[in-house]
Amino acid sequence: MRLSAVPLLGLLGLLSPLALSAGVETEHLLQKECARKTARGDSISVHYRGTLLADGSEFDASYNRGQPLSFTVGKGQVIEGWDEGLLDMCIGDKRKLTIPPEFAYGERAMGPIPAGSTLVFETELMGIEGVKDEL
Repeated sequence: MRLSAVPLLGLLGLLSPLALSAGVETEHLLQKECARKTARGDSISVHYRGTLLADGSEFDASYNRGQPLSFTVGKGQVIEGWDEGLLDMCIGDKRKLTIPPEFAYGERAMGPIPAGSTLVFETELMGIEGVKDEL
Protein backbone atom coordinates (compact mmCIF):
# COMPACT_ATOMS: atom_id res chain seq x y z
CA MET A 1 0.00 0.00 0.00
CA ARG A 2 1.40 3.37 -1.03
CA LEU A 3 1.02 6.38 1.29
CA SER A 4 -0.33 9.54 -0.24
CA ALA A 5 1.71 12.71 0.20
CA VAL A 6 -1.40 14.79 0.92
CA PRO A 7 -2.39 13.06 4.20
CA LEU A 8 1.26 12.99 5.26
CA LEU A 9 1.57 16.73 4.67
CA GLY A 10 -1.65 17.28 6.61
CA LEU A 11 -0.25 15.27 9.51
CA LEU A 12 3.02 17.23 9.44
CA GLY A 13 1.02 20.45 9.58
CA LEU A 14 -0.42 19.38 12.94
CA LEU A 15 2.95 18.98 14.62
CA SER A 16 3.85 21.68 17.14
CA PRO A 17 6.21 23.34 17.55
CA LEU A 18 6.84 23.54 13.85
CA ALA A 19 10.26 22.21 12.82
CA LEU A 20 12.03 24.18 10.13
CA SER A 21 15.19 23.36 8.25
CA ALA A 22 15.36 19.88 9.77
CA GLY A 23 16.19 21.18 13.21
CA VAL A 24 15.13 24.76 13.95
CA GLU A 25 11.98 24.76 16.09
CA THR A 26 9.57 27.68 16.18
CA GLU A 27 6.87 28.33 18.70
CA HIS A 28 4.32 31.03 17.89
CA LEU A 29 3.97 33.23 20.98
CA LEU A 30 1.80 35.85 19.27
CA GLN A 31 0.54 35.42 15.73
CA LYS A 32 -1.36 38.14 13.86
CA GLU A 33 -3.14 38.14 10.52
CA CYS A 34 -1.74 40.31 7.75
CA ALA A 35 -1.64 40.62 3.98
CA ARG A 36 2.17 40.91 3.78
CA LYS A 37 4.45 38.54 5.68
CA THR A 38 8.25 38.43 5.79
CA ALA A 39 9.99 36.85 2.79
CA ARG A 40 13.57 36.31 1.65
CA GLY A 41 15.11 39.61 0.60
CA ASP A 42 13.07 41.73 3.02
CA SER A 43 14.86 44.21 5.26
CA ILE A 44 13.36 43.66 8.70
CA SER A 45 13.74 44.93 12.27
CA VAL A 46 13.57 42.40 15.11
CA HIS A 47 13.72 42.72 18.87
CA TYR A 48 15.11 39.62 20.57
CA ARG A 49 16.34 38.00 23.74
CA GLY A 50 18.91 35.20 23.34
CA THR A 51 19.52 32.52 25.96
CA LEU A 52 21.41 29.26 26.15
CA LEU A 53 19.20 26.16 26.20
CA ALA A 54 21.66 24.41 28.53
CA ASP A 55 21.24 26.74 31.51
CA GLY A 56 18.85 29.54 30.47
CA SER A 57 21.50 32.23 30.82
CA GLU A 58 20.97 35.31 28.67
CA PHE A 59 23.82 36.13 26.29
CA ASP A 60 22.31 39.05 24.37
CA ALA A 61 19.12 41.10 24.10
CA SER A 62 18.22 43.98 21.80
CA TYR A 63 15.61 45.06 24.38
CA ASN A 64 18.46 45.99 26.74
CA ARG A 65 19.84 48.38 24.11
CA GLY A 66 16.41 49.78 23.20
CA GLN A 67 17.14 49.18 19.51
CA PRO A 68 15.92 46.27 17.35
CA LEU A 69 18.35 44.49 15.03
CA SER A 70 17.90 45.26 11.33
CA PHE A 71 19.03 42.91 8.57
CA THR A 72 18.00 41.42 5.23
CA VAL A 73 16.36 37.99 5.48
CA GLY A 74 18.03 35.18 3.54
CA LYS A 75 21.31 36.98 2.82
CA GLY A 76 23.44 35.25 5.48
CA GLN A 77 23.75 38.41 7.58
CA VAL A 78 22.53 36.47 10.63
CA ILE A 79 22.68 32.83 11.69
CA GLU A 80 20.84 30.38 9.46
CA GLY A 81 18.28 29.65 12.18
CA TRP A 82 17.13 33.27 11.98
CA ASP A 83 17.08 33.37 8.16
CA GLU A 84 14.70 30.39 8.23
CA GLY A 85 12.83 30.92 11.52
CA LEU A 86 11.75 34.50 10.84
CA LEU A 87 10.04 33.84 7.50
CA ASP A 88 6.26 34.25 7.08
CA MET A 89 5.83 36.64 10.01
CA CYS A 90 3.50 39.62 10.32
CA ILE A 91 4.63 42.86 11.95
CA GLY A 92 4.00 42.39 15.69
CA ASP A 93 4.32 38.59 15.62
CA LYS A 94 6.37 37.01 18.38
CA ARG A 95 8.18 33.68 18.04
CA LYS A 96 10.46 31.56 20.14
CA LEU A 97 13.20 29.95 18.06
CA THR A 98 15.18 26.97 19.39
CA ILE A 99 18.24 26.72 17.18
CA PRO A 100 20.66 23.78 17.30
CA PRO A 101 24.38 24.46 16.79
CA GLU A 102 24.38 23.47 13.10
CA PHE A 103 22.01 26.40 12.39
CA ALA A 104 23.83 28.80 14.74
CA TYR A 105 27.59 28.91 15.48
CA GLY A 106 28.36 25.20 15.23
CA GLU A 107 31.39 23.96 17.12
CA ARG A 108 33.00 27.37 17.56
CA ALA A 109 32.57 29.63 20.58
CA MET A 110 31.19 33.10 19.91
CA GLY A 111 31.73 35.57 22.76
CA PRO A 112 29.64 34.34 25.72
CA ILE A 113 28.23 31.44 23.64
CA PRO A 114 30.11 28.16 24.19
CA ALA A 115 30.94 25.93 21.22
CA GLY A 116 28.17 23.48 20.32
CA SER A 117 25.40 25.49 22.00
CA THR A 118 21.71 25.26 21.25
CA LEU A 119 20.31 28.78 21.34
CA VAL A 120 16.84 30.01 22.28
CA PHE A 121 15.61 33.35 20.96
CA GLU A 122 12.40 35.13 21.86
CA THR A 123 11.80 37.37 18.84
CA GLU A 124 9.36 40.12 17.94
CA LEU A 125 9.03 41.46 14.39
CA MET A 126 9.01 45.25 14.68
CA GLY A 127 8.93 46.14 11.00
CA ILE A 128 9.40 45.21 7.35
CA GLU A 129 10.99 47.98 5.29
CA GLY A 130 8.40 49.48 2.94
CA VAL A 131 5.46 47.70 4.60
CA LYS A 132 2.96 49.57 6.74
CA ASP A 133 1.83 47.97 10.00
CA GLU A 134 -1.78 46.85 9.59
CA LEU A 135 -2.95 47.48 13.17
